[in-house]
Amino acid sequence: MSIMRKVAALGIAKKVYDEARKPQNQARIKAGVAKVQAARAKRQPR
Repeated sequence: MSIMRKVAALGIAKKVYDEARKPQNQARIKAGVAKVQAARAKRQPR
């Protein structure tokens, strides 16, 4: 069972990595990160 779980996790990790490399997804990721950073900056001024 443990080997199958590791194989499944590796397959999911590969899919996530491959999707993150696509340019349209990189733009979405950057926009999401900027949104979270803006929300944090509002909440906790430095």
